[in-house]
Amino acid sequence: MAIHSQCVVLDGKALATLNEASLSARVAALKSRNGNRTPILATILVGDDPASATYVRMKGNACRRVGMDSRLVTLPANTTTQDVLAEIDALNADPDVHGILLQHPVPAQVDERHCFDRISTLKDVDGVTSHGFGLMALGEPAFGPATPGGIMRLLGHYGIDVAGKRAVVVGRSAILGKPMALMLTNANATVTLCHSKTVNLEDEVRRAEVVVGAVGKPKFIRSAWISDGAIVIDAGYHPGGVGDIEHDGLIERCAAVTPMPGGVGPMTISTLIAQTVEAAERGNID
Repeated sequence: MAIHSQCVVLDGKALATLNEASLSARVAALKSRNGNRTPILATILVGDDPASATYVRMKGNACRRVGMDSRLVTLPANTTTQDVLAEIDALNADPDVHGILLQHPVPAQVDERHCFDRISTLKDVDGVTSHGFGLMALGEPAFGPATPGGIMRLLGHYGIDVAGKRAVVVGRSAILGKPMALMLTNANATVTLCHSKTVNLEDEVRRAEVVVGAVGKPKFIRSAWISDGAIVIDAGYHPGGVGDIEHDGLIERCAAVTPMPGGVGPMTISTLIAQTVEAAERGNID
């Protein structure tokens, strides 16, 4: 085992706090230009999943810390797709709302993709629409999904250039794994997208200079699979404060590692807030 004495801890919590100061200034400047009208992020919460309720509360708190408002639309667990679509239509038409978030997951009877795609691209600050995904994939201006977008911001802040590096993303969800692979590709990394059907996953991970755990299973990626000097991004979060990657010994031998917790999670919310502020700045409330 090689000892990597210069391991960089990719502190998402610290960067998110730093970002809040600049976002607060941007919100204040925006309000001074538009008659003190406050940017609003609207969140639709369907059902009573306790983890989702916690995430929504954290997002609302983050809005208030930078001087924005949050609006919460709560719908019962037996809500239909049409009910959700009606709420989205109302928010799309509301000039005071600048970002719309449908909290994932929704109950099984709700067609989540249909609902995501009903959100106006101008207000799709969580990067969930098919149109926004396509623009992001093509490298065109768009709000990408907040978690992979936050990871790219984190890498950029620490001056980590992925151009030319071999990257492996483990997980292929539409809001994390797939867009993460595309964002890394657009940043000129050479990317392998792995998943539950990948043969010899250990070998794929071992070859990688950048490893992103986005599979949604605790400690699924073993630390022994990860090569010395790798850049390790853990985008999972599970009870007990563990991620998708086993962290044992990584900080002693890797080039950069996200802590767990305090790495990717805070950057997801920070990116969501930043993209809402950008949506407001684009002229929605001027």
